[in-house]
Amino acid sequence: MPLGKKSWRGEAAPVIAAGVELEKMRRRVRLSRLALFTAIAAGPVALAVAVVSGPASAEAAAPDRPAPVRTAAAAADPAGYAQVFLDAWLRSSADEAGSVQARLAQSLAPDVALPDPAAGAQSKLRSVTAVRSVQRDGGAWAVTVAAQYADSTVRYFDVPVAADTRGASFAVTGAPGVVAGPARAAVPKSPYSVNVPSDGALSSTIGEFLGAYLTGTGEVDRYLAPRVELAPVSPAPYTSVAVGEVSAVEEVAAAGPVPAEGTKVQVLVQAEARDEAGRWPLAYEFALTARSGRWDVAALQSGTVQGGGAR
Repeated sequence: MPLGKKSWRGEAAPVIAAGVELEKMRRRVRLSRLALFTAIAAGPVALAVAVVSGPASAEAAAPDRPAPVRTAAAAADPAGYAQVFLDAWLRSSADEAGSVQARLAQSLAPDVALPDPAAGAQSKLRSVTAVRSVQRDGGAWAVTVAAQYADSTVRYFDVPVAADTRGASFAVTGAPGVVAGPARAAVPKSPYSVNVPSDGALSSTIGEFLGAYLTGTGEVDRYLAPRVELAPVSPAPYTSVAVGEVSAVEEVAAAGPVPAEGTKVQVLVQAEARDEAGRWPLAYEFALTARSGRWDVAALQSGTVQGGGAR
């Protein structure tokens, strides 16, 4: 090759190598962006992982790594266990230690003696229901269980129970004791203080909606606000529903005509439903929204939550 001339092959080799390296860098940038956008779509936790680790630092979890231990404080409540024990214990007798109920009670509490009721001296047990659980030191619990008898008598028992930290095992640690029932809590003042006219548009809409919801008369969807989904009770449990007292939180609900677009109200409805078995008083909380000159149901909750509005 003549002097003074450079080989194009020798000059092109570094250029090609640099181009390959540049393409690798671009590919890593594209992967990083893809991982970042995916993490943003997945949520803040995934985003934090993506920022810290990047796409090239993913590490498979070791197969022998132990699974994280979950806190099971809520699952450790032994109310159901105490309820099963008391039911079996009250239905058992020391004279019949081999009966099914006696053996069940002894399996749940081996160190607790069985009762010895006199024949026919006590009303027949109908049901038992756990009404309160109180956690004490360590894994000790005191569960209050109500026992209802055929003569309508109700007795309350405190059942001592021990539970492990995972809520996987329980043990009745002593004989149940008869205690006074829970005191009646003070009921807060109801926020529904505005009377709603029975002949107004609001009461009329509620009555028609409950008719469709509970008796199958009409379509429920026509009374619902946009994007609200609520299926009727099926099969329909009642043949008729009559709306009684309607009370609202907001003063605007007391007016007859439908107010301005988007106006929201919360109401408490007392209703009476009928079927072949009789009549039944019911109560519902509603959230309604004014739209196009009518009221739309935005939310429904059964029961009378005196301390708050509809949710």
